[in-house]
Amino acid sequence: MTKPPAGGRAALPLVEASGIAKRYGPTVALRDGRLTVLPGESHALVGRNGAGKSTLVTVLTGLQAPDAGTVLFDGEPAPPLTDRDAWRRKVACVYQKPTAIPELTVAENLFVNRQPTGRGGFISWRKLRADAADVLDTWDVHVDPDARTADLLVEDRQMVEIARALSFGARFIVLDEPTAQLDNREIERLFTRMRALQESGVTFLFISHHLQEVYEVCQTVTVLRDARWITSAPVTELPRAALVEAMAGEVIAEQTEAEQAVTRTQVPADAPVVLEARGLTSTSYADIDLTVREGEVVGLAGSSGSGKVNLAESFAGLHTPTAGTARVDGGPLPFGDVRAALRAGVGCVPRDRHGQGLVPAMSLGDNATMSVLDRLGRHGFIGTDTRRRFAADLIDRLDIHADGPDQPVSDLSGGNAQKVVMARALASDPRLLVLINPTAGVDVKSKESLLAHVDRAREAGTAVLMVSDELDDLRRCDRVLVLFHGRVVAEHEAGWPDRTLIASIEGVGRRGPARDARNRAPSHTTPAPEGDNRG
Repeated sequence: MTKPPAGGRAALPLVEASGIAKRYGPTVALRDGRLTVLPGESHALVGRNGAGKSTLVTVLTGLQAPDAGTVLFDGEPAPPLTDRDAWRRKVACVYQKPTAIPELTVAENLFVNRQPTGRGGFISWRKLRADAADVLDTWDVHVDPDARTADLLVEDRQMVEIARALSFGARFIVLDEPTAQLDNREIERLFTRMRALQESGVTFLFISHHLQEVYEVCQTVTVLRDARWITSAPVTELPRAALVEAMAGEVIAEQTEAEQAVTRTQVPADAPVVLEARGLTSTSYADIDLTVREGEVVGLAGSSGSGKVNLAESFAGLHTPTAGTARVDGGPLPFGDVRAALRAGVGCVPRDRHGQGLVPAMSLGDNATMSVLDRLGRHGFIGTDTRRRFAADLIDRLDIHADGPDQPVSDLSGGNAQKVVMARALASDPRLLVLINPTAGVDVKSKESLLAHVDRAREAGTAVLMVSDELDDLRRCDRVLVLFHGRVVAEHEAGWPDRTLIASIEGVGRRGPARDARNRAPSHTTPAPEGDNRG
């Protein structure tokens, strides 16, 4: 935390919000939002989905005015909403969903709508590149200014957005779930960059559902619950159990690693094989042999570039391997065709719910049922009432908190939006359920709910393949296969110690490829960050 200046006086808050209230018709989005952020610190803002975090951020970034309350920057009132330039000089938000224009270069994104001009008012591309290089160099962002933004790693794209905000003069950066699509190494690199920027005078508001990250990178934490402020405290004075209690409003005892282990009946060795892959090879993985039995959960773990995501996406019809075969329930699994994979009995929760999992302009019901439209009508005609009833049943099964099937999916919180993606994957009663990052960016309660549905699918005889960097997700697995540079190098049965799995993922003590998976118990796959298809 920032040290007080000489003389013992406390530092003037960089940002101070008090009594923030916001309503949308009858809905109270925030009734008492409070936040005090000191210069140079990383301040965590935590709370379950629907706690009011997003509403407070929209007020702090000038996207909307509060119905009540005040916001101060350096002790001065916030600018009027119409003065966007003044807001850009104060604060910026790097959202979980990228705001950079993917087809533009890094330089073009850094100076979009403010490109330097030369003679005749035309854009000076030479000066644009030079200015972009200066901005990137100033903030130690090692990215080519001429690179296409869509080709960047997620962590580099985030740093470009941060550099763009800093180039306006802002020194207060809101990071909204910045680690949701990063693996462990990328997260550590992001945290290293954050600490370096703090030393340069940058202040962060860090929003995350991963509480361990709060203790790793933040000095202070503020908790919101039920649309109101609950507490603010130094992280060193708020144990994890107390933090979870403040977020949930109930006492949740800390669990030991052994208590966290999921107990279940072992899958019989003679259980029918649902997924069988032999010799699968692509630019991202090589010589993959894999079997998942009925009622089995198999995990795929590994760092970015391990090939785990690309492998899982291949089973869902998103990629075509260059060699090898796969069968589902004895029939050939078609590659490179999502519809054909769906007809073959594969359901999928993709790695990015915003870009791959949801159609924002459509309703909750439309999103949840789009994979089973052929079951809801004949000859291309779909009964509206039939679809609405089917969607309502999915809403009830998945415990989706919504006004009904007709509610726009874009209005849902992160946890409920992810439940819609899960509902669509389960709607087709799949024989093989492929899960990639199934609990990314959701709160503790939503995570428990999503994983409970994984357990129910398993108990119903569905074969599950799960990719996740979350140890809590992987503990649902009967086996975890670890990929390293595209090859399976280790297999861990349920009950593995955390340190053993992490060592395998990091390649510690590796002595060459592990034996082929024995396929005795169900295994889980690890969700990789966006862009994990580099092999």
